Amino acid sequence: MRRRLEKRPTILPSHSAVPLMNTLSRVLTGLLLTLLSSLVVAQDLPTKFDPHRDAAKDVATAQSLAKATGRRVLVDVGGEWCAWCRMLDRLIASQPQIRALIDSHYVWVKVNYSPENKNTAVLSRWPKIRGYPYLLVLDGAGKLLHAQGVQGLETETEKEADENYDPDRVMAFLNRYATATSVSAQHY
Repeated sequence: MRRRLEKRPTILPSHSAVPLMNTLSRVLTGLLLTLLSSLVVAQDLPTKFDPHRDAAKDVATAQSLAKATGRRVLVDVGGEWCAWCRMLDRLIASQPQIRALIDSHYVWVKVNYSPENKNTAVLSRWPKIRGYPYLLVLDGAGKLLHAQGVQGLETETEKEADENYDPDRVMAFLNRYATATSVSAQHY
């Protein structure tokens, strides 16, 4: 004896829900692509001072990423030859709160200055650099908001060690320029 199978009704989304689902799908796809492209672009930026990099291209990439993500550009000028540059890198790597502040509010780009490559073309856009490392804060359009050496970010000791940078002073510097809507350009 054969059992008669009951035919169940097929449930289809209402006609008004289909455009909403398509729109939501497009928005989520767009956000995912933007996020992935931002990650790829950020990976293209140097993590060390490299005399072989195209500094102008790196700064332009950082500006594009900053503009797309609503952040600032933190241009870190120095070289692998510079002990103070390496100390600053170690401080940032060892202080999760500093690294988190940089990651959330800045696109950090390193620009090499060394005998092999002085990057004169890109560095001539900004005030004369008096020492290294030298930090510049730009908005997403490339407008200079602030420029300074690391004087004032150091501790009050002559001890030659990583503790020469004061984490609180570095945090204060980063916080000062992270989100200010109107900052007059300052050069130190």
